[in-house]
Amino acid sequence: MYTAGFASIGISVASWLASKNLEPAGIDRADRWGIFVGQWAPTFFALGLALQMDETHATRSEEIEADRPIVSERTRTPAGL
Repeated sequence: MYTAGFASIGISVASWLASKNLEPAGIDRADRWGIFVGQWAPTFFALGLALQMDETHATRSEEIEADRPIVSERTRTPAGL
């Protein structure tokens, strides 16, 4: 996701330059294209952080579960005994 975020920054600049130089619509349209594609970068970075947090959280949960002793119903004693 981080790679996609950095790539979208480059694609934003490239789309702005291409629109500015190749389309007769003018600088306003080029600006809109650059801003449109440029907004992808924060989305990709946020998704990268979310995935990183999810992977970190899952790993910690598995470690915690692995440290707990396995208790079955047969080994439990009634509260009064």
